[in-house]
Amino acid sequence: MKINETQRLSAVSQYQTQQSMQRTGKAPMKKDEVSISAEAKEMLNAQQSQDPARTERIQALKHAVSTGTYKVEADKIAEKLMPYFRPKA
Repeated sequence: MKINETQRLSAVSQYQTQQSMQRTGKAPMKKDEVSISAEAKEMLNAQQSQDPARTERIQALKHAVSTGTYKVEADKIAEKLMPYFRPKA
């Protein structure tokens, strides 16, 4: 096994780190921080106070999709997409 200076220095460094942690009694603590924007809070409040009729419609759509009975109306989708593809005058 070949031992060179860098290996000895890293071993000494690790030992010194352990010794300093034992002297202080604890390792340095890093703090995580999270902040929620006002816009996100508004979105959360809006989502929690949804109209009951809308909630029922969403549940009905989820059920139709999961059972395979939901029918996509291609004509309506095409009509809604057309303004995005027409050149603006």
